[in-house]
Amino acid sequence: MQADIAAFNQRQAPETAAICDTLAALIDKGLPKAESKVWHGGPVWFLDGNPIAGYFIRKRHVTLLFWSGQSFETPGLTAEGKFKAADLYVTDTAQIDRKAMKAWLAEAAVIQWDYKNIIKRKGRLEKIGDW
Repeated sequence: MQADIAAFNQRQAPETAAICDTLAALIDKGLPKAESKVWHGGPVWFLDGNPIAGYFIRKRHVTLLFWSGQSFETPGLTAEGKFKAADLYVTDTAQIDRKAMKAWLAEAAVIQWDYKNIIKRKGRLEKIGDW
């Protein structure tokens, strides 16, 4: 786990830190080629500079976010925002479905929308790859 992510997790309340540590370990394992850092207030994993997955602390939960999650086949995520992101609210480590996480992370490695260039394209997303 990246040092800045470990430090981020340690700054959280114990219950939230446990959720964050679990999510970070699962994402690290599921996206071994990804780079990770704290970005826009939460830990985020990137492939070739494109944000793939991350989590953010909210008042009553931790939000697990997949930037291209609306395009995934594995159920369990909720559409978020006006682009292709989908999320899941987590309030306890027992809610983390490891089988679904593994599937979402496998999909995230392949199913990607190009968020890295969204500003250059004036808010228009394009698919990356042939999925």
